[in-house]
Amino acid sequence: MSDTPFGFGLPPEEPENGDEGKKKDPAGGGQGPGGPGNPLGFGPGAGGDNPFAAMFGAMNPNDLGAAFQQLGQMLSYEGGPVNWDMAKQIARQAVSQGTPDGTKDASVGPAERTAVDEALRLADVWLDGVTSLPSGSVSTVAWSRAEWVEASLPAWQQLVDPVAERVGLAMGDVLPEEMQAMAGPLIGMMRSMGGAMFGQQIGQAVGVLAGEVVGSTDIGLPLGPAGKAALLPLNIELFGKDLGVPQDEVRLYLALREAAHQRLFAHVPWLRSHLFGAVEAYARGIKVDTSKLEDVVGQFDPTQPEQLQDALQQGMFQPEDTPEQKASLARLETALALVEGWVDAVVHEAARSRLTSADALRETLRRRRASGGPAEQTFATLIGLQLRPRRLRDASRLWASLTDARGVDGRDGLWEHPDMLPTARDLDDPDGFVHHEQPDFSELDKMLGEAAKGPRKPAPGGDGTEGPGTGDQGGKDSKDDTDL
Repeated sequence: MSDTPFGFGLPPEEPENGDEGKKKDPAGGGQGPGGPGNPLGFGPGAGGDNPFAAMFGAMNPNDLGAAFQQLGQMLSYEGGPVNWDMAKQIARQAVSQGTPDGTKDASVGPAERTAVDEALRLADVWLDGVTSLPSGSVSTVAWSRAEWVEASLPAWQQLVDPVAERVGLAMGDVLPEEMQAMAGPLIGMMRSMGGAMFGQQIGQAVGVLAGEVVGSTDIGLPLGPAGKAALLPLNIELFGKDLGVPQDEVRLYLALREAAHQRLFAHVPWLRSHLFGAVEAYARGIKVDTSKLEDVVGQFDPTQPEQLQDALQQGMFQPEDTPEQKASLARLETALALVEGWVDAVVHEAARSRLTSADALRETLRRRRASGGPAEQTFATLIGLQLRPRRLRDASRLWASLTDARGVDGRDGLWEHPDMLPTARDLDDPDGFVHHEQPDFSELDKMLGEAAKGPRKPAPGGDGTEGPGTGDQGGKDSKDDTDL
């Protein structure tokens, strides 16, 4: 970094071919825009143009006013680490412009709302026979893309804010302590602009994703309000366009997936916070690439806020190569895989005898879920994490094996507590988990029964101490929970 705060220094030397391009210092010092008359060094661009003219000169008067308004919003924002008002505005603009194939968003009509409601209600009837978890849908809704944006932003805020907060703190940490107080106002301005830039990038990604999603649970996380089963008719139509499958079957299969997710999140009360907590735990272990941030800070020019935007697009985040961070990633990936694997197995069981295209639709969804789309890649860049289950097929096979071995009730009973669920190691050896885990349930019941009877009697010998094997060192090791 340079010796001056944020690297603001003198502009490049003027070519030695005459003085006609030089500007005189109005104070008479004869200095260019980097001298005493301009200590921050906001000098002219190539050809000696004023920086604001270089930034805004090509715009017409209407666009110029909008640009200054946006710059004012960036500099005046004093909220959290992400300007979510700007994110919503950008997302709604992206939705109104339509998808790259030219498909425009539209309000959902009465016929489409009826079709979605009937599909979700029929899906719940079919699921009653393949899972012990009751319906989790309090209401059904057919969303336009714009409505999905409005409904999902609170969930994105939970996912993105922890990482964006780290960037805001890192902006001050890259400066020496003796310079932080002096540059405090400028750091605040950068954080405001950083919040706006995050909002812009998140808004663009949400807007793109709104053209891809078919429901409220596409990424394995509950993005909509609890108990509200939702489908997007326009995106469902586009999803099934080239599959050669009747539209009613496509809608019903996707309704089965949405309804299955709703059951899981409604009747496994710890699951929602567990998943979002796993994302937050992983975010705490992400480190900001300070060398890249130093480059941005050292060359920062308030008249060129796109510098921060470019840095965000390139990505500043690297996972810490520590056992704790690896464990956080393993827990998150395994949790996502178990959720998606359970949904995959349950939906297949409900659909395979009723829908002729169940196998084809299942494979299409698996590939789509595994590869992700451009919006998911954007979020991977912005928050340093790909929200995809890497072991979906392994988890689906394990849940199917559990159904065969223990029945529907035994399989779904594992969702009673996170410590009862399979771990990443169990996905490597599903047969071992299926046939080994059952004895632990009776042992747990025995322990609970003894606890209900009251304190244990003193051991023989009269001193009241525990015998061998009952303390922390001698008992059975507790189940390693670092993989979920």
